[in-house]
Amino acid sequence: MRAQGRKARKMAQIVLKGIKKVYPNERARSGLFGRRREEERKGNLEVTSEGVVAVQDLDLTVGDGEFVVLVGPSGCGKSTTLRMIAGLEDISSGDLLIDGHRVNDVAPKDRDIAMVFQSYALYPNMTVYENMAFTLKLKKVDPAEIDRKVRDAAETLGITPYLDRKPKALSGGQRQRVAIGRAIVRDPKVFLMDEPLSNLDAKLRNQMRAELIKLRHKVSGTFIYVTHDQTEAMTLGDRIVIMKDGYVQQIGTPQEVFNHPANLFVAGFIGMPQMNFFDAHLVHVGNEYHLETSDHDIALAPQTCNRLSESWVDGTSEVVAGVRPEQISLAREDDLDAISGTVEVSELMGSTVHVHVTVEGNELVLVIPTVDFEREGGSFADGERISFKFDQNAIHLFDKESSKNLVRS
Repeated sequence: MRAQGRKARKMAQIVLKGIKKVYPNERARSGLFGRRREEERKGNLEVTSEGVVAVQDLDLTVGDGEFVVLVGPSGCGKSTTLRMIAGLEDISSGDLLIDGHRVNDVAPKDRDIAMVFQSYALYPNMTVYENMAFTLKLKKVDPAEIDRKVRDAAETLGITPYLDRKPKALSGGQRQRVAIGRAIVRDPKVFLMDEPLSNLDAKLRNQMRAELIKLRHKVSGTFIYVTHDQTEAMTLGDRIVIMKDGYVQQIGTPQEVFNHPANLFVAGFIGMPQMNFFDAHLVHVGNEYHLETSDHDIALAPQTCNRLSESWVDGTSEVVAGVRPEQISLAREDDLDAISGTVEVSELMGSTVHVHVTVEGNELVLVIPTVDFEREGGSFADGERISFKFDQNAIHLFDKESSKNLVRS
């Protein structure tokens, strides 16, 4: 149910079925001075006889009013996917449906979408008001209706005092609000946002991220948002689509991908500092499972053991274990399952301290609450030996060959 007083807006379900994007090989293309050159391969994208595969077999359904974030490193295919939805890139194969209608061959202007670009794309010779009104004027909307829509959007975004200014007189955050306002006045079914905060400094980016969360509750609509910033993905999205090398790695809520990563890549990509990893042997002893390293034996939690007994295939003994820095706590040397390591460096981050520790040649990061750190004396000297232990329920196990999570629920 929409909040009382909120204007009912159009929304849409977006369905992508087996979407694939291939950029043809350009072996015959001439380079400088007439030399023929072969197009450079970017990252680890698959190259076939057809060309470079930027997006491969993407299946995704975005529900009415849902906010979905596409996230991944540069070159993973997230912006290409967004541009295919917008109609700015052709789809090599597969089907794109908006509200049940196939729109592969529908022109961008007829898809009832609005896109917010990374570069804002404002007209420098126009005022804020004129920028926001421009597309409505092209559609020959009644001037009174244009004025109402522009002023309503400006009020929502807090940019009413700037309507008579030109973009050069605005800050980066104000320009981004204008770009978002220009999308809002079109009253689209779908909002597409391509890294809209990446040009802002850290403080302004945090502020605008909070503004987007508020805006999402004021403006009903279906949102698809692209970013390489995991913080934006975790705070903005109802669901996150994590991509790598053109393939979807996992789709889920922020909590799902954080607590139950599908594979090593997702586990390392989501979370800051990233998850700690170390090689280990998985050993089955009676009804229990243990992790063995050269110097330590770590008993796994009963819940993890139950999942392993259902899914583990004997013989997959070489695993990569993962533990998030926040799920490691300081311990006494004689505590059960305590692990000892050597402090390399400590970083005071305010409410927490990041302690880098070397254990058996592996560097682990511990995130310790400052109050616990002060209780231990307020400092760790470089080279000091300390003891800690893992939260048993927080240990992730990944197959060393396939990188898949062995105990994902």
